[in-house]
Amino acid sequence: MNLSRLLSPLAAAALALGLATPVRAADSQAAPHWVGSWIASPQATWGADFVLPNGAPARLHDQTLRQVARVSVGGGRVRIALSNAYGDAPVTIGAARIARSAGGSRIEPGSDRVLTFGGRREVTLLPGAPVLSDPVELKLAALAEVAVSLYLPQDTALRSFHWEGRQDAFLVAGDRTAQARLDGGDVLQTRPFLSGVYVEAAQPVRRVVAFGDSITDGAASTPNRYQRWPDFLAQRLAPRGVAVLNAGISGARVLSDGMGVSALARFERDVLSQRPDTVVLLMGINDIAWPGSSFEPAREAVDAQRLIDGYRQLIARARLQSVRIVGATLTPFEGALPGTPIHDYYSPAKERVRQTVNAWIRDSGEFDAVVDFDAIVRDPQRPTQFLPVYDSGDRLHPGDAGYRAMAAALDEPLLFGPR
Repeated sequence: MNLSRLLSPLAAAALALGLATPVRAADSQAAPHWVGSWIASPQATWGADFVLPNGAPARLHDQTLRQVARVSVGGGRVRIALSNAYGDAPVTIGAARIARSAGGSRIEPGSDRVLTFGGRREVTLLPGAPVLSDPVELKLAALAEVAVSLYLPQDTALRSFHWEGRQDAFLVAGDRTAQARLDGGDVLQTRPFLSGVYVEAAQPVRRVVAFGDSITDGAASTPNRYQRWPDFLAQRLAPRGVAVLNAGISGARVLSDGMGVSALARFERDVLSQRPDTVVLLMGINDIAWPGSSFEPAREAVDAQRLIDGYRQLIARARLQSVRIVGATLTPFEGALPGTPIHDYYSPAKERVRQTVNAWIRDSGEFDAVVDFDAIVRDPQRPTQFLPVYDSGDRLHPGDAGYRAMAAALDEPLLFGPR
């Protein structure tokens, strides 16, 4: 019998990751419990015909890949999740290790741990499936950086990754998973296969999932510096026992697939499977802007009502799992992406849709709470544009200062409600 067919999508996803428990973590006062402390939502890779470059190798063979991730909350034991969500063939991991990062490709002496999967050092990721490692003892403080090293011995097509890494990853020849430093290879800013880091926390942990597009994924923020708005939020809240998980995908949309499947399609996998207390939803600008642009020059425009109907579905599905959902207004985009291959991303007609959607987010009362990111970052003298100090320069994404200001607007009463 296929047990997953008898479960809800949320329960099936949690069971597949080995994280399902009979009670929510925040309700447990007794034994240690596993919580997501860092995630990267899987995407399918794309070819050279797409308007944006892939930035990842098409194939891997007899190579070691070391990726660095900063957890939010800490714990005494750790495990990782790997994903072959969009693969059409099995992927063999010949060896895997985790250590505390010492910066760049270096690992902290004495912290290196062999990862196993059902007691074995080698694991096969089946097409479409996630894999969770066995736990290992490794004490991590809040906001600690870990280095995850994966060895791929066989010729492997890369089909599943996370595009917007904003963090250097290191690719070298041979099995060098145990080396203290990796030199002489390639540096990537994508995240192949690695989709989660989980810690065993001794105390109850509240969880916030940031669910969005490139503005949540941190596009145009300074690489290797943790300058996305969810990063700034984690810096403030993780030491207070709040895990902040970034489920952003650059190019993401609510209604349609793009550089990742739609929000409606991935909500259970990327958000609800983490059993969050709260989700912050910032998505919709690509639904509005992609049609008629270089991304989709022939696609029909999306009107405000269709986008609102999509939000209502996400609200309903969050409430079904007793998850608080905070709606975020869509930020300005007039003149977006100058000097790039992307044309016609903005138009006055698209701006009218954004304004209608934002008015509904602010005034409808359908979200549990609202954070007005638009009001925070827009120029009061030209509200269809970013305030220059908050603009990255591309007129679509905030810079580091803009992301910091956005995070500052999310306090605990807004995220979790009154006590």
